[in-house]
Amino acid sequence: MKFFETTFVFDYPWYQVSTAHWRKYPNERATHVLSIDTLRREVDPETGVLRTERLIVCRQSAPLWILKFVGGNGDSYVREVSEVDPRSGHETLTMRSANLTFSHIVSVEETVVYRPAPHDPLRKTLFEQEATFQATASFTRFVNAKMEEWSVHRFSTNAKTGREGFESVLANMAESVFRAEQARPKTPHH
Repeated sequence: MKFFETTFVFDYPWYQVSTAHWRKYPNERATHVLSIDTLRREVDPETGVLRTERLIVCRQSAPLWILKFVGGNGDSYVREVSEVDPRSGHETLTMRSANLTFSHIVSVEETVVYRPAPHDPLRKTLFEQEATFQATASFTRFVNAKMEEWSVHRFSTNAKTGREGFESVLANMAESVFRAEQARPKTPHH
């Protein structure tokens, strides 16, 4: 089993990051993401937590030696379940995802959490990402280890380009959506 872990601080408040998350793809940096379909979305009436289940389709250019073992064309399906808790003091966006394609060969499970950054909660957002990779096929230990290593390397590369792409989405939204939102006159609530 192999592990991947990273943290990052976005220079945007949590409400902007959690809003922009839904517009993260497509972006010019994460071209490996082909499509995202929302399967289910519901709000817990007692807590206000938004729960969403999505299917993500990615295209990976896997090395030939891996394709010889597993077959396929490089397209993979990922199930993502996210929860957004907007309550004051609880603000989190938590996403859990797992590969559906080739999970009988290599299981990849990822957890991502966005929360207000402890050192500047009104202006910055802390991003925490961790993933586990476990070869589950009955290949030799050497082959399983190589598959896990390749999976971690590919995941790490995609995580970096995904974060860079998300930063460009945030910047674009800050220029258009969030600026327009801040300029809009406030209406009293009745």
